[in-house]
Amino acid sequence: MSTSNSHTTTIEKNNMALNTIIGVDLGGTKLHVARVQGQHIASQSRQLYDANASAEVVLQTVIHGIERHLSPDVKGIGIGVPSVVDPKRGIVYEVANIPAWREVHLKDKIESHFNLPVKINNDVNCFSLGEYHYGNWQDTQDMVCMSLGTGMGVGLILAGKLYTGQTCGAGELGELQYGDSKLENYCSGQFFSRYHGSDGSDVFNRASQGDAAALAIYRTFGEHLAQALSTVLLAYNPQVVVIGGSVSSAYPFFLDSLNEAMKKFPFQSMWKATRVVQSQNLNTPVLGAAALFQ
Repeated sequence: MSTSNSHTTTIEKNNMALNTIIGVDLGGTKLHVARVQGQHIASQSRQLYDANASAEVVLQTVIHGIERHLSPDVKGIGIGVPSVVDPKRGIVYEVANIPAWREVHLKDKIESHFNLPVKINNDVNCFSLGEYHYGNWQDTQDMVCMSLGTGMGVGLILAGKLYTGQTCGAGELGELQYGDSKLENYCSGQFFSRYHGSDGSDVFNRASQGDAAALAIYRTFGEHLAQALSTVLLAYNPQVVVIGGSVSSAYPFFLDSLNEAMKKFPFQSMWKATRVVQSQNLNTPVLGAAALFQ
């Protein structure tokens, strides 16, 4: 894959600046804000918000969340948003689950309010930066991070750089045609509601209690996820694949069926050389948003 015309962010591993940065992870239902000092979170907060509110109300929610963690030493604000992003101009388009945010010049609005530099990127890209920059991956140069939540997002670290593509759309593998719809519908929380009429948390709770039907659902989910993982391996051949997002909490329930399905992968040497792990840090998206300044 050529990256000559793509936007990339170089990541200096194990060389964290001591600057204090506000990191923001704007989800479909939750807002997570943290003040990050070097390798550490100095303060943070999580809150639910009304994603169906007006564009201005959602914006003010973000502003107020940032204000809670401002300090005189803050040097910038990094924000991850679940949308297509123009990172140079800081514009977000068609934000997932926020209907009023069709085109928001978020960088300009936040910079004018706080008089601080602001960087914007896709939330899964921030998740990938957080895993790569704050995780224990010193010898890793090629990593793919799969966020399985309300949807399926894929972030790419290639040759030690965040690869976003020309318009920050690289890794949108969930849109690939699969089954009767697209891959995302089978490899995210949508699978449980669309094909089993259940909330993902309900299936998880039942599986945790040993419910046979719920465990069977997860076995099928693992088989579908193997198709997404196969696509990732064939496209990027990474050293590490990190699985995160809300659905990843059920990783032990679909790990065996995932591995079993991957026995059909055409290049077993490639598969055996790939490390697949569950994300262990719930703070990586907000840490990655702060790492936009590294």
